[in-house]
Amino acid sequence: MVFEAIVFGVILLAVGYWATMFIMGRRDDVLHGKFVEEEPAAEPPRLMRHVPRVRTAPRPNKDSLQALLTVIKRDLHDAAR
Repeated sequence: MVFEAIVFGVILLAVGYWATMFIMGRRDDVLHGKFVEEEPAAEPPRLMRHVPRVRTAPRPNKDSLQALLTVIKRDLHDAAR
């Protein structure tokens, strides 16, 4: 009785695994037992034809840096009070 239950449990587990793999779209694994995808032959990497440009911030000039420094000093002075 116990042996039959163990065999039935193993079969049920195998069917559950098969159904899960089939539902997940891993049909090749289910049908052929291929669990590791074969790597393609040495193929050179494909280069992107269009590389998106990254927008950079404009270069700060002396006046904008001075104004920023003044604002930071004022904020630190206010925070110290």
